[in-house]
Amino acid sequence: MENKSRIVFFGALIGAITGAIAAILLTRRAEKEERSTAVTAGEGLKLGVLLFGLLRAIASLGDD
Repeated sequence: MENKSRIVFFGALIGAITGAIAAILLTRRAEKEERSTAVTAGEGLKLGVLLFGLLRAIASLGDD
């Protein structure tokens, strides 16, 4: 397997594992608070901005 393909594969694997853990935590929160959804619109917007910032930081890692 080419090095680039290997990096993409492991990046996708790490992303899938992280997403599964996030989903588990959100469902636990919803069950604990006895709500149908664990994330409000405001919290979803905050998460989106944080994720965008994280991706931007990852993209600029080699720009020293």
